[in-house]
Amino acid sequence: MGEEGKSRSHSVCGGELAGPLWFGGWLFTIGFLKLALVKALFALLLWPYYLGVAFRLPK
Repeated sequence: MGEEGKSRSHSVCGGELAGPLWFGGWLFTIGFLKLALVKALFALLLWPYYLGVAFRLPK
């Protein structure tokens, strides 16, 4: 009965969200660019390159 009045609050730090946001962005990139498995694995390391290629201005 004494614990009914107590409330617990949990704050989320930015560092806890960085990993899931990065992973979600990586999965979005794979789907958006329709990359094959090998290119998707390279995109894990070269994510900015593949986005740059996809969004560059046509010559």
